[in-house]
Amino acid sequence: MSFRNYKNKIDEGDTVILYLSNNLHAIEVKPEIKNKKGEMVENVYQTTFGALKVRNLIGVDYGSRVELSKGWGHVLQPTPESWSLTLPHRTQIIYTPDISMIMLQLDLVPGSIVIEAGTGSGSLTHALIRRVRPHGHVYTFDFHDHRAKVAQEEFDDHGLAEFVTARHRDVLADGFGDELSGKADAVFLDLPSPWSGVPHAVAAIKNEGGRFCSFSPCIEQVQRTCSALEHHGFQDISTMEVLQTEIKVTKRTVPVRDLSFLRHKSSESPVDEKPNSEKSYVVGTWPTSTPGHTGYLTVATLPPTFIRKKCNQIQESSDQIKASDNGEKEKPNGAEVMSIDENQ
Repeated sequence: MSFRNYKNKIDEGDTVILYLSNNLHAIEVKPEIKNKKGEMVENVYQTTFGALKVRNLIGVDYGSRVELSKGWGHVLQPTPESWSLTLPHRTQIIYTPDISMIMLQLDLVPGSIVIEAGTGSGSLTHALIRRVRPHGHVYTFDFHDHRAKVAQEEFDDHGLAEFVTARHRDVLADGFGDELSGKADAVFLDLPSPWSGVPHAVAAIKNEGGRFCSFSPCIEQVQRTCSALEHHGFQDISTMEVLQTEIKVTKRTVPVRDLSFLRHKSSESPVDEKPNSEKSYVVGTWPTSTPGHTGYLTVATLPPTFIRKKCNQIQESSDQIKASDNGEKEKPNGAEVMSIDENQ
């Protein structure tokens, strides 16, 4: 399948990306499809540059130019990045700038086990699969039953079923399941109240420790999540916002005035002023508008079990010392009161 491995030629059943003048379209290569009446008809994909007969794509090389009835386009190999721009939106999705930072912060490598809560449209899931395969696995959960089923069917169609398991589950209430206890290298939460999922993340991460990341649009969610992370022994807690600024490189023509006539202005025969000339420069310009806020990424590290136990022991000892210090400070006052009572 086209998502599983890079290929030279398009086969029937592949998903291809049709590139048309900076617009991307995902097309499933099937010679025939069902119409609204349930009848099998020829698969013809309509675009602004005319119609494309999908059966003609079979056997064509990826990257080739294909003819449409009113123009032409290119057929490209699908990637998680191009799929994020073309997938059918079932929920609000995470785009490439945030996805790239999530991949970096989770420290994922081929063979990692990662848990995702909030499958949604599967944009991030495709990127996670590419990072952990061929020996790793992605467990993704969604509280909406239909979305979980559609996502699993999508992964099957893309040939990625052996690298991912999509399940319907309310992880905030029920956790990730006993079978994933102590199995994950990293946990990612894209949920309305990620702080409620922090205890379940602790239970799922390996005894050797692992990484945690959550995506939250509101700073109030971040504050509560950071408090929960600190309470459960996470370290290196930080929050970041990814804002992408693209500098556009263009050519600009600047008028240049010839001032040589000024040297002879005081002479008896002054030189006439020459007309202006033009010169082109390659310049970088800032965009007229910048992308707005998407969400905050909160990341943290869960240390190995023995370090967590050691930190808990240190904290308990510190609490006992504070309690004993407070008791000693209160004792003289109590003794003074007793002596007064005896005198009375």
